[in-house]
Amino acid sequence: MAQSPAPKTELCQFGPWTISVTQSRILSSEGPERQNFESQLKLPHVPDMIFAQNSLRLVLDKGHGVEFTALDALKCVDFAHETIQVANAKAWKEARADCEYIDKVVHPFDWTFTSNYSGTLIGNLEVKPTQERIDIERLKAKDKILFYADIGLYEDELHDCGCSTLSVKIRVMPTYFFILMRQYMRVDNVIVRISDTRLFHELGTDYILREFTTRESAIPDLLVPSSVIVDPNEVSEFLKLKMERLEKLILKTEALEEFR
Repeated sequence: MAQSPAPKTELCQFGPWTISVTQSRILSSEGPERQNFESQLKLPHVPDMIFAQNSLRLVLDKGHGVEFTALDALKCVDFAHETIQVANAKAWKEARADCEYIDKVVHPFDWTFTSNYSGTLIGNLEVKPTQERIDIERLKAKDKILFYADIGLYEDELHDCGCSTLSVKIRVMPTYFFILMRQYMRVDNVIVRISDTRLFHELGTDYILREFTTRESAIPDLLVPSSVIVDPNEVSEFLKLKMERLEKLILKTEALEEFR
């Protein structure tokens, strides 16, 4: 039997930060690796495509930092309640009566795999609420990109009745890094939801800004072409803001001193 290719890891040194991106194949549908992965979750069903070995990790000299993985994201999915309300589920059933996944609506878990995951904190980081926001205009500046990666974490098509995808992107510029983790969830003819986690760190500061937002709208209320609805980048501006959380991740390490 041919061996699966080993995961590929890219490294980027950004000031005191070591950034590592690991990407590999989709998790096998059966076997010990699959069993080990699922044994760590309480979900009765997992996404069809899971990139279990994919990760984005940013650490300082003593291991403090943040990481993004599929396993930790799925641990944040509600395993005991569905998040689509009964009225929406009824509308979905009526609109998709031919869908074989229809009975999952009554199962007590979030069958859309919506996760409130905003990254895994490593080491000694203090989380504080803040009113400071990421400067979006600065992100639009045409600075040189030193490093870029787009990492898929999981994806499920809900048996052709919609989709749920989670991925994370990082962009390293000369003086800062920016991370966007986005979950796009669509139940056809019913709802679109986008949860974004944005992280921004300016070289020489002792904190990371983290913004978490959830936006959603009922599809019948979206007066836009279907081509917009299926495009996360386009539809996001038409969705209603449901939740927002602004935080500072305070970094307590001597490694930052020489870069101030």
